[in-house]
Parts: sequence; structure tokens; C-alpha cells
Amino acid sequence: MQTIKLGGVSVPRIGQGTWHMGEDAGQQSAEVRALQEGIDLGMTLIDTAEMYAEGGAEEIVGQAIRGRRDEVYLVSKVYPHNASTQGVQAACERSLRRLGTDTIDLYLLHWRGQYPLSETVAAFERLREQGKILRWGVSNFDTDDLAELDAPACATNQVLYNPDARGIEYDLLPWQAQQNMPLMAYCPIGQGGALLHDATLQRIADKHSATTAQIALAWSLRHPEVIAIPKAVNLNHLKQNVDADSVSLDTDDLAQIDAAFPPPMRKQSLQMV
Repeated sequence: MQTIKLGGVSVPRIGQGTWHMGEDAGQQSAEVRALQEGIDLGMTLIDTAEMYAEGGAEEIVGQAIRGRRDEVYLVSKVYPHNASTQGVQAACERSLRRLGTDTIDLYLLHWRGQYPLSETVAAFERLREQGKILRWGVSNFDTDDLAELDAPACATNQVLYNPDARGIEYDLLPWQAQQNMPLMAYCPIGQGGALLHDATLQRIADKHSATTAQIALAWSLRHPEVIAIPKAVNLNHLKQNVDADSVSLDTDDLAQIDAAFPPPMRKQSLQMV
């Protein structure tokens, strides 16, 4: 699988998302198993957050990585309302307990809130000095937010990105590329399933003997600085996500996608879900 340097560490460009995991006790075993199978397949970057099922997703991740923590690059996020000096410290320690680990590889501010960025960054740096996190970054930040942050230590920005949500291509994606800051794409195959039934993506998928999800993933990965974090619980879907790494879209494929989902011609508000 293709890899990229994130926070000084080589990670796969396709990881595993965990949004909506931990919400249904009846699905817990399947979710743990899916994450473990994903690790076995090489998707060793796992993204979670204290927001997901109010810590439930972190508990699922903790079960999945028990006994194999060293194999995993672990990403979690802090709520904006916990992004004060003391709030960050307490939130991180709660996440560490749920995850069953001493260190989070990458800790993100989930989105901007009421606390000054300087206060949150100072709290992140204190966690790093304590060894509780190795690097920090942000999520749902636009270009003006990143400019205000003005922090070379910021390892990544995690944002919504897929063919139907590509406004970041106008300025944010190129800005991050110039800064050598990898972009982490959440919901890379869309939200709610509409993208997976798009006729254009289906035609391209048929051409490549692939699925529409694989085409959407391959599309996002055409940018060398992008990491995609799709969520999957089904083993077939996990394998398809991994195999998307080998799908190569040609100029005609990309032109068809541009026609169906036009690239931005001006600045757009940052999309979030």
C-alpha cells in the first residue's frame, strides 16, 4: 500500500475511520473484529474521537488494538468545548484510558470553538512534553484558520473530501501541499450512500472492474498529499478499501468525474458533516 509521512512517521494512505462505531452494543464484536481485520490488511492508521459515541468508539478501538498497539498509528480528537488548558489535559487522559494506551500518536482539535488557538496549542504542547501525545493537528480548519494558527508543528488538517465535496481544491488543498501538511479526508466515499449509486462513478467502476467506493477512494488519493479514512465493518468492504490503492484513474475518468462533479471555480465555505 502507498504510504505517506505523517508527523514524521510513515503511515498508509488508506486508514480506518470509526465514526458511528460504539453506538450499538450488538455491533461491538463486529466492529472490533473489523478494525483488527483492517490492521491485518495493512490499514494500520485508525482515526477516532471522544465525540464518537461519547467515547464508545475509542473503547472499541481500545479493544481492537489490545496486544498490538505497536502496529497501529492512533489518531483521536478533542471536543472544542474541552480545548482549554485544563480541558485538553483531562480529555486526553480520558481518551487514553478508553484506548488502553499511554500515548496517542496524533491528537486533533475536532473543530474551532470558544477557546483561543494559542491556549489549545499550548495544552497540546504540554501533552507532547508529557509523552501523552506524539504530535498534534486540527480538523475542519479552513485556510484562514490555519493562517491564524500559524504553527509549523501542526501535523495535519482533517476535512470532508470526496467527489461531491471538493471545495477545498480551490485553496485549502493547494495551501496544505505548499506547507507539506498532509490532508486527511473523512467521508471519502460520501455520507448516506448517494455517491455510491452515482451513474458516472458506476460507469468508471465497470471499466476498472471495481466498485464505486473504490473509484471514489482512488479519486481522492490522486493527490499525493491526501490520506483517506473510510469506515468499514464488512470484511469485503475492508478488502475493497485496501484494493482501491491499486486503482489508477486515467485522464478520461477524471474528466468524466469533473463533468459530473465540477471542480470549484471560486472560494467556497468549508463543508462539514
